[in-house]
Amino acid sequence: MTAVSRSIAGGLPEYIWRTRYRDPDARPPERAIEDTWERVALAVAAAEADPGEWSGRFSALLRDYQFLPGGRIIAGAGTRRPVTLFSCFVMGALDDSVDGIFEALREGALTMQQGGGVGYDFSTLRPRGSRIHATGLVAAGPVSYLRVWDATCATIGSTGARRGAMMATLRCDHPDIEEFIDAKRKADALSHFNLSVLITDAFMQAVRADAPWPLVFPAAALAATDHSGCVERPWSGSREPQPCSIMKRVSARQLWSKLCASAYETAEPGVLFIDRINAANNLGYRETLSATNPCAEEPLPQYGACNLGSINLTRFIDDPFTPAARVDQAAICGAVRLAVRFLDNVIDISGFPLPRQREEACRTRRIGLGVTGLADALAMLGLGYDTPEARNAAAGILRTIRDTAYGASIDLAASRGPFPAFDGARHLESPFVRALPAGICAGIRRHGIRNSHLLALAPAGTISLLAGNVSSGIEPIFATEATRRVAGARGEQREFPVVDFAYACWRTRNPGRTIEPPACFATGDTIAPTGHLLMQAALQPFVDGAISKTITLGRDIDRGAAATILEAAYDLGLKGCTLHRPEARAGILRPRGPDSAESAPAECANCGPAAAIAPGFP
Repeated sequence: MTAVSRSIAGGLPEYIWRTRYRDPDARPPERAIEDTWERVALAVAAAEADPGEWSGRFSALLRDYQFLPGGRIIAGAGTRRPVTLFSCFVMGALDDSVDGIFEALREGALTMQQGGGVGYDFSTLRPRGSRIHATGLVAAGPVSYLRVWDATCATIGSTGARRGAMMATLRCDHPDIEEFIDAKRKADALSHFNLSVLITDAFMQAVRADAPWPLVFPAAALAATDHSGCVERPWSGSREPQPCSIMKRVSARQLWSKLCASAYETAEPGVLFIDRINAANNLGYRETLSATNPCAEEPLPQYGACNLGSINLTRFIDDPFTPAARVDQAAICGAVRLAVRFLDNVIDISGFPLPRQREEACRTRRIGLGVTGLADALAMLGLGYDTPEARNAAAGILRTIRDTAYGASIDLAASRGPFPAFDGARHLESPFVRALPAGICAGIRRHGIRNSHLLALAPAGTISLLAGNVSSGIEPIFATEATRRVAGARGEQREFPVVDFAYACWRTRNPGRTIEPPACFATGDTIAPTGHLLMQAALQPFVDGAISKTITLGRDIDRGAAATILEAAYDLGLKGCTLHRPEARAGILRPRGPDSAESAPAECANCGPAAAIAPGFP
């Protein structure tokens, strides 16, 4: 593996460690990041029968930066603070009553107070202006309540380096969908929310047929005069279709155009192809999904949680920037097996803000193992991000990670038992599991599997900085050199010069030379949207969760291209898509040089970059 130094002494990595991850109350004090890794390894190994053996293995994995746990784990494991080690949660269904709404707000506040981001499906709230049976008053509508949640999140996270983050989803056939699409057009509106529209297959068919599209709501919740007919529709919070009142008919194509225009102009909302998400869900036999965590790499059921960590691919490239450059597949397999065990242990040692969150996490034992540094690893192999060779290499790496992770989880099931909600026959019939190699399916049939889901590609923004500014998640390199703005412990802003890890590695091998960097260092803003989509599509077959990926639009991409890009995402089989135009929303990262006003996607307080979240470092 590459022997490039991983020291974080000085500069942004050390600042990130001191302000985000160092335990200020540790005794003895944490004087270096190695002390932090030791704390985390000891805490996670406490779930083992032989903690001494496993703490050593985990510590070696962390110290070498082969595996980067989610930020909540690094900051909280082994401390005395009452925090959760899970990055983000999807909350319970919103009951459309004053009691139900404010109970959900209370649960969300408790979750955010412990450092968890939250996701909600607001589709169960009655549309604005509809009459409420019990009081005779009219409903305020979902967007009004988004503002209540946004204010709560702002109050809870009003100081410090970490900002709260939330995801709000709404069905494409909800009567308030147009208001939802426009909800973030004003500057600073709903600044703690990402928004995503739940797009159904039926809606996409209606768009392409230029057909009318009924906006509906469950009839049982509405007064008899509030509709002009009924249809049977699946609806959030129910596994069965139910009678829905038609409240309005719009042009599907015009509604789609409105959504695409907003995504182009403001980076909001994203789209989630919800029928595809549910069809591919390993637990589709027991749950229906309608919301995700704030960065959308984990579609989750009610009270579900994401337990994240990333394999740092830059640690597994032998002889980088030479004709002999290659991926150390065996070393990746070893790191993945340890990482799966590590994340499975986190479930047992973590606190949870709510009992129902603990119950759901323990019932399914979901984990979200992903990767970071993909673009840097490809550059170290001499491969340009937007090439067939790069996509094939990336897919090969992800296939290895998928198969190894599933094998490790089967081994854990053999010794610890499968996840409690496991139904062998039905689990083996899920589409993702059916596509696994025959030997893995045979292992599941024989032993079960410890974790219902194992893979999710998160943005991994902050932990990638900690690892020496490796490229984030599966995103392209943002800039070879840049200035990064971060918030300090009291919310103050600081700027740091940063150099992309692979680029620094290349410069080390070419000291004093004035040659231009090779084409493998192409940055995200120079890659066509199709190149972004094709990379995401190449990796999706190997991910049982989802992928957080921002499709960057260059300055020459016009407004009309947004619809083409989002339709291509649907046709390529993606589970979701988010667009980002640097001019649309100010960010926290800018290249050095003549284009320094251009900014990257801003960041989710718990997960990393996301095009839709307000500026502010996690």
